[in-house]
Amino acid sequence: MQVLLVQLEVGPDPAEVGRARRWARSRLAGSGIGDEPLADTLILLISELVTNAVVHTGCPAVLRMLFGAGVAEAGTVRVEVADISARPPQPRHAEGDDTNGRGLELVDGLADRWGWQPEGAGKSIWCEVDRGAPAVVAGAYEQPGVRGYVTAP
Repeated sequence: MQVLLVQLEVGPDPAEVGRARRWARSRLAGSGIGDEPLADTLILLISELVTNAVVHTGCPAVLRMLFGAGVAEAGTVRVEVADISARPPQPRHAEGDDTNGRGLELVDGLADRWGWQPEGAGKSIWCEVDRGAPAVVAGAYEQPGVRGYVTAP
């Protein structure tokens, strides 16, 4: 099976998260995933992982998306965000009105699979969404100020 890999270098500024979302949305549309709920779910996953990387390391990151070839409804989309921190992701549990600590809970709830692996001197956190599976509507999971794991450079 052929796989298409696209990647974007993201600066250490939290404002870069918006740029990453716009870039990802255009790449998703180009792959045939447009205004459907799956695109919204993937954008939310990307937003969470990129935010975690740039906010908690204060360093640049690399966003990658991998698309399997085949029928538009078939295959898996894999999202990876690599950063220079070797510290593993640390899921947290947010309480009540907490504005942080829900990021990896969202990833766990929205992705079909997720995990992390060492990459060079740092790590890569990845998640996969099966294109043929029913998509979860991302908007149902969005909450103001949602953020995820804590890492240190």
